[in-house]
Amino acid sequence: MADETRPTTHVAAVIIAHEGRILAAQRSYGMKDKWEFPGGKVEAGEATEDAARRECEEELGLRLGALWPFATVEYDYPDFHLTMDLFMGSPAPGDRPETLEHKALRWLGRDELTSVEWLPADVEPVQQLGLAWDQLFDEMHL
Repeated sequence: MADETRPTTHVAAVIIAHEGRILAAQRSYGMKDKWEFPGGKVEAGEATEDAARRECEEELGLRLGALWPFATVEYDYPDFHLTMDLFMGSPAPGDRPETLEHKALRWLGRDELTSVEWLPADVEPVQQLGLAWDQLFDEMHL
């Protein structure tokens, strides 16, 4: 639950899946060197799916295909409360992510999910992803 004394930051992020792997992005700013699902702040009046698509184009030069809601994460950082709407999807046909704003990008398989140090708010979704991996990749044909 959000702490009334801290501001809330609303972001939209995407678990980008391709050929049985998901994309992790290493931050080059704030909480530097931690890994995250790509995304960013939702602008006033912007739908969360639109924000997720916009952020992926801005940060990765990547257009996305269909997106599915995955989870909404509520997390209290020391200075702010985070509400993150997390989607799952895949790159548009022929598109590949570029390192435009991140330090590095890595495609991770199920057995590699814990090989990077995720941002605290991303740890629980990573665990959920690992538990539901086979079902998610089978049902969504990612």
